[in-house]
Amino acid sequence: MSDNTIVNGLSVDVEDWFQVGAFENTISREDWDGLELRVGDNVARILDLFDEAGVKATFFTLGWVAERNKAAMHAIVDRGHELASHGYDHTRVFTFSPAEFAEDLAKARAILEDAGGQPITGYRAPSFSIDARNRWAHDILTEQGYVYSSSVAPVVHDHYGWREAPRFAFRPVVGSELVEIPVTTALLKGKRLAAGGGGFFRVLPYGFSRWAIGQVNREGHPAVFYFHPWEVDPDQPRVGGAPLRSRVRHYTNLSKMEGKLSRLLGDFAWGRMDELAQREKARSREWSA
Repeated sequence: MSDNTIVNGLSVDVEDWFQVGAFENTISREDWDGLELRVGDNVARILDLFDEAGVKATFFTLGWVAERNKAAMHAIVDRGHELASHGYDHTRVFTFSPAEFAEDLAKARAILEDAGGQPITGYRAPSFSIDARNRWAHDILTEQGYVYSSSVAPVVHDHYGWREAPRFAFRPVVGSELVEIPVTTALLKGKRLAAGGGGFFRVLPYGFSRWAIGQVNREGHPAVFYFHPWEVDPDQPRVGGAPLRSRVRHYTNLSKMEGKLSRLLGDFAWGRMDELAQREKARSREWSA
């Protein structure tokens, strides 16, 4: 491990192989219950990986998944990790009205708290879908008593992005202590690069992620890294009919992911997002676009 003492935020977005944004126009939600559920076994593999590395993490989990995998939720909590919300069924927040978002939050939280037996204080929007279009989402998170969110990607991307947002933790609601912790970006010649995990971590050489996280830590900030249980599952079913670009993103280097993760866990210090939020709250500043 690096001698860097900054503890970075480690997170898992818990959704199954058919619930990803890449396939949202290919696989109907009405068909989900007829598909093979693999997320429970994949979460178990990840928990073992984290135990081997001696790290704790946050599992941002869909309420839909928690309803059908209570044993996995218990295992997450019993092994010292944080259970947090990823919404109910991976609907992007900017497609909701404020009332619909509030309902989705409340529904997912009730399911997760029942399944895990602990308060849910953290939230991550599906596909980082809080941006300039729906800044009201942070107000609703505040109203519902969430302590932190990690729902903003301060980059330009074809699926998401809020490029004007701060790169590091900020308080998005005036007068509130709610902390927004954006997913990590690195700087190259003044341009922000997505560097917080997911497909970027799988597809690009490991050296890129090591450089990016090292850069953020040298700036004095923790990085925020995420991945999904299906990314450690090279034997998952293949989806036909999705756009080629989506299929390439989804399936590239699945067989290499676990080894790359093990290397990353050993090269840097990692911890839960709720603990990171508490540390960052003291130095975060209010920001409104």
